[in-house]
Amino acid sequence: MKIYSAQELFHMLCVVDESVWVEAKGKSDSTQSLMESVCSFSNEPGLGGGYILLGIGENTRSRDNRFYVEGVADADKAQLDISTQCSTMFNFPVRPRIDVEQIEGKNILKIFVPELPSVQKPVYFKSRGLPQGAWRRIGSSDQRCTEEDLYTFYQDNTNFDSSIIKNTSFEDVDLEAVKYYRRCRKEVNPKAEELGYNDRDLLISLECLSPNGNLTFAGIMLFGTKQVLRRFYPLMRTDYIRVRGNEWVEDVDERFSAIEFMGPLMLQIDRMIDAVLSDLPQNFSLKEGQIHATTKPDLPERVIREAIVNAVMHRSYHHNRPTQIIRYNNRIEIINSGYSLKPQEDIGTAGSDTRNQLIASILHETNLAEFKGTGIRTMRRLTMEAGLSMPTFESNRKSDTFTIRLLLHKFFNEEDNVWLERYSGVSLSRDQQIALIFAREVGAVDTLAYAQLIGVKMNLADENLGFMKELGILEQKGRSLETAYYVLNQAFESTPQVTPQVTPQVAPQDDIQTKCNELVLFCRIPRSKKEMMAFLKLSDRKSFDKLYLKPLLNKRIRYTIPDKPNSRIQKYVAIDEN
Repeated sequence: MKIYSAQELFHMLCVVDESVWVEAKGKSDSTQSLMESVCSFSNEPGLGGGYILLGIGENTRSRDNRFYVEGVADADKAQLDISTQCSTMFNFPVRPRIDVEQIEGKNILKIFVPELPSVQKPVYFKSRGLPQGAWRRIGSSDQRCTEEDLYTFYQDNTNFDSSIIKNTSFEDVDLEAVKYYRRCRKEVNPKAEELGYNDRDLLISLECLSPNGNLTFAGIMLFGTKQVLRRFYPLMRTDYIRVRGNEWVEDVDERFSAIEFMGPLMLQIDRMIDAVLSDLPQNFSLKEGQIHATTKPDLPERVIREAIVNAVMHRSYHHNRPTQIIRYNNRIEIINSGYSLKPQEDIGTAGSDTRNQLIASILHETNLAEFKGTGIRTMRRLTMEAGLSMPTFESNRKSDTFTIRLLLHKFFNEEDNVWLERYSGVSLSRDQQIALIFAREVGAVDTLAYAQLIGVKMNLADENLGFMKELGILEQKGRSLETAYYVLNQAFESTPQVTPQVTPQVAPQDDIQTKCNELVLFCRIPRSKKEMMAFLKLSDRKSFDKLYLKPLLNKRIRYTIPDKPNSRIQKYVAIDEN
């Protein structure tokens, strides 16, 4: 986790309130409350720890200026007391880092509590035992652990799907699912040894059936009959919901229809994909020399497959609730249990962190899932090639959900260009125009979505959206520590002449930087120099080389044939900045 000063943390408290990793403690807070926060930061999986600012008071009756500096009277004694309590009160000693810093001339204790290794969790108060003595960090509060939380800690997420389910047997296996596994596995590796086993031994080799005849959790999910699923996990299904319109409404009887998918995942994955694809707009194509026209959906099939497989593979099966695939008129949203085990900014980078190692390995070896860590990058590449917005991903720790959003809108069609004329009086980059269209289609845009759509860092996303807020185009509706949330300002009226005080013009260098960002995004797939110049609408090769190619080369883009820079088939591709 990034190291912050006490002043920076205090500013965050004043601007956005307490959060999942920042807590304020003042004179009115007891020692017990302080230790509960230490316990929750130590335990919370994937959080990385958190900060406690001791010496900051809170006026709960005030809407503005809620937090104020009280200070710590005897900082040395307070440090010693906290260190002693952290080492003696819990079943494992906790070693926070405690620094004395000043705000407004008063001493403040900045306490960083690291997340403990999984083998030491859960940390709990020895005097209370389990589960009453263990705490977790949920949102901006410390929550006492439940029995289900303890199961999460003790089982370890990577082993949960190999746990044995009592009162199940081989009789609960859908043999059609086993047959489908064999067919898929044979296509990948016809000589795979397990293909020579009988069905029972095959499932044992996959760790889906224990030697004593009980199914494992992965066995039920991948190969179990509908009957055994309904008996043990009646809500472990996927709901495909068709909404009429672009937003969710409460009038459920009039506004949507739903299809339930329950059964072995080996069979249900393709059925879910087919249901979504059959509901997408189709493009008709009749090539020269062909007799029959071909059709394909605007959104590539592989993108749908990756999104659905990602959902069933990475979901948290600790929550007995359905996965939702919601089809709006203009987009598809897949809402899944379980926040991302990767930090939000690392989603889509190489490597894969998964809760369900066994389920994931079986889906990989049958080619139903991409190689580890490549699925999201594949989705981004394919949607861009199709002329669609790149998918956005939202990980929410508080609700413990993960949302994939696939926009079906092709940007800058005739309708978009007409709509954008209302902003003709201000100078907006193409990236900012994309953000406006996204906000129109989805209802809002936030810093994270902008960063994912455009392929830029969060600080640049925050800067661009903040600029549009200053122009009055966007209206800010909320902000967390890292993400600001905006909607279109319906009262905005563009005028041909805008005063510099209201809408400062973008400097030429800023315009070049914006185009460089766009060019790097365009080069996510290899491009020739001619293609790159055409993309930027440039005809002067020398200007292109000087302003764009040379500044980016070997920093953000690279040669595809590095040993032959002057090759006639030379192309350029973006360097993975992560």
